[in-house]
Amino acid sequence: MSTLSCTDIVKDYPGTRALDHVSASFESGKINALLGKNGSGKSTLCKIFAGAETATSGEFFLDGTPLKFKTPIDASANGIVLVYQETSLVPSLTVMENIFMGRLPKKPNGMVDWKRMQAETERLLAVMDVKIHPKAKVQHLPMWKRQVVEICKALSQNPKVLILDEPTSALAKAEVEKLFSAIRKVKENDVIIIYISHKLAEIHEIADTVTVLRDAKFIGTKGIREIDNAGLIAMMFGQTQMRKRPEDVIPLKEVAMEVKGLTREGWYEDVSFKLYRGEVLGIAGVLGSGRTELLGGIFGSDPADSGSVIVDGREYVHRTPAIMKHAGLGLTPEDRKTTGLILKHSIESNLCYAGMKRTTINGWIESRKKRKEMAIRQVEALQIKLSSISAKASSMSGGNQQKVVVGNWLNNDPRIMIYDEPTRGIDVNAKQQVFEIMWDQAKKGNSSIFVSTELEELPGVCNRILVLRGGKICEELTSEQISSMTTNDLYTLCMGGKSGE
Repeated sequence: MSTLSCTDIVKDYPGTRALDHVSASFESGKINALLGKNGSGKSTLCKIFAGAETATSGEFFLDGTPLKFKTPIDASANGIVLVYQETSLVPSLTVMENIFMGRLPKKPNGMVDWKRMQAETERLLAVMDVKIHPKAKVQHLPMWKRQVVEICKALSQNPKVLILDEPTSALAKAEVEKLFSAIRKVKENDVIIIYISHKLAEIHEIADTVTVLRDAKFIGTKGIREIDNAGLIAMMFGQTQMRKRPEDVIPLKEVAMEVKGLTREGWYEDVSFKLYRGEVLGIAGVLGSGRTELLGGIFGSDPADSGSVIVDGREYVHRTPAIMKHAGLGLTPEDRKTTGLILKHSIESNLCYAGMKRTTINGWIESRKKRKEMAIRQVEALQIKLSSISAKASSMSGGNQQKVVVGNWLNNDPRIMIYDEPTRGIDVNAKQQVFEIMWDQAKKGNSSIFVSTELEELPGVCNRILVLRGGKICEELTSEQISSMTTNDLYTLCMGGKSGE
């Protein structure tokens, strides 16, 4: 049995302490879950293990040998590999080219040994017990298979420690089960696995132990059979309580927006529905149902072949983000890091892009004072944690980045907000704050459309849910129906069955 341990790890950044004398250990032959709310320090700890960050003080050990890395290459050479949440694969290359990128096996004459590369790829895929052709282009693989390729890429380096950061954040339920099966195969090879996730339900399915950090400190380690969800939440947040939709979040009878016959061939067909003022409307559907493409079609960020969107009685046939923004809409995209934020720009700038005209004098000259006031207003209203408003957006935790994406649009005072996976990769507390934003907006008469892969979130948040299956709306669930449904009922409807099956 191998052990990765750390003693009194401290990590300081300007103005904040990310890790405060953390001591913990992780054993091989187990899947060791590492939990904590956004900003708790779990990602920082794993980056120190993987050589992407250096501890301010403290030590860590692999099988009793003290280690200290300057780069991820040093860590990899010592058997520690971190697989990040966002895949680092090149879509246009083959599976085997991605796995051995930068380390292509060579023949004695210096030429690439393609046969050996294919054989090694087949061996790694056999370890994962997944059938993928080594010469398949990554761009043609579903997300769960891309995650498997990422893990094979890590395994090709013969790791003693494999760290997985939110590996299921973009996967549907059936794909998660396949990935879990592959991860269990890796566990059998005496690899130390550290598994980071915010999805409590899957922790009980995949993990053997749970280690929790809170506010940069080590809280404890438990066997998974020793603790339930309530206990995990208490460890992560202290005593906290999840709120459900307040009773006074009641839609008005006035229509805020109507979608009529919206169609994009191959993605969604003849989609029509009404959104009411003060309503939180959920759209439920499994991956591939056309949810993200439909939202893009409404907002004008993705093309639609036909159909229209009516806002405040005005029909929009030809839509662009600029046109729909002017009509009072906002869209928080699914991929906050690529399309929701400019990570290398300041937090202040990212909070003001949607409402840039509001930061000017007479619509032309930018006022630094107005921009700072707008940014600080959302920092305070959304309780965004940051070291400085001038720090880069990349310096923030996932949950706080998501709040910046939302705050950016709120600074433009939209009457209709479209949220595409706003809770992806953020902790329970940050999710609750996103929901509170929707409800507060509803009380002001503004409307929201909410899409989430985690279908269990929708009933507690939404007034009404539309079920999208195969690009068509097949069910409309009222508030009364939602209140009596289970999560399994909703999954069943999304997958083509009937409630109760």
